[in-house]
Amino acid sequence: MDIRNNKNELQINTEIKDKEIRLIDETGTMHGIVPTSEALELAYQKELDLVKISPNAVPPVCKITDYNKTMYEKAKKEKEAKKSQKMVTLKEVRLSAKIEEHDLQVKSKNAYKFLLEGNKVKASIRFKGRQQKYTADGFEVLARFADSVKEVGDIEKAPSLEGRSMMMIIGPKKS
Repeated sequence: MDIRNNKNELQINTEIKDKEIRLIDETGTMHGIVPTSEALELAYQKELDLVKISPNAVPPVCKITDYNKTMYEKAKKEKEAKKSQKMVTLKEVRLSAKIEEHDLQVKSKNAYKFLLEGNKVKASIRFKGRQQKYTADGFEVLARFADSVKEVGDIEKAPSLEGRSMMMIIGPKKS
C-alpha cells in the first residue's frame, strides 16, 4: 500500500477508515449506505478501487472506479480550469504634479492601451521636497488622467495621498 496523504490525493481502498459509506458503483448507480468492508469486497470482485470522492459528506461518498483514471481526469479538469483563467497585471504610469498637457496625453494613451489589453493601471505622482505643499495639483492631474481614459476604464481606488506619493488604480471596464 502506497501512502498518498496529499491534499490533492483521494483516499482509496484500505485507507478509508469510516464504518459506513454512501456507495456509487462504476456505472453511476447509487447503492445507498453500506458498510465499508462490503464496499471493498465489491470493488475487489470487479478488480477496481474504492475511492472516497466526497470526504466531507456524512456519510462520506465513495465510488467504485479505476483510481488512476480518476486522478487523470481530475488533473485534466484542473489543467482546463487553469487554462481558462486570465491573469490581470498591474501597469504603472508615473505622472508629476506639474505635468504638461502633451505629456499627460502621451501617458493617457499608454494607459488606454494597457486597459484595452485587460490590465489594471496604477497612476502615481511622487512629490519631492517643497512640492508636498501642492497636493491639490496632484489630485487635479489624476482627475484629468482618469477623465482621459474613462471610455475603457473605471476608477477602482480613488486618488489617495500616502506619505510623499499619491496614487489611484484604474481597472478595465466590465463588459
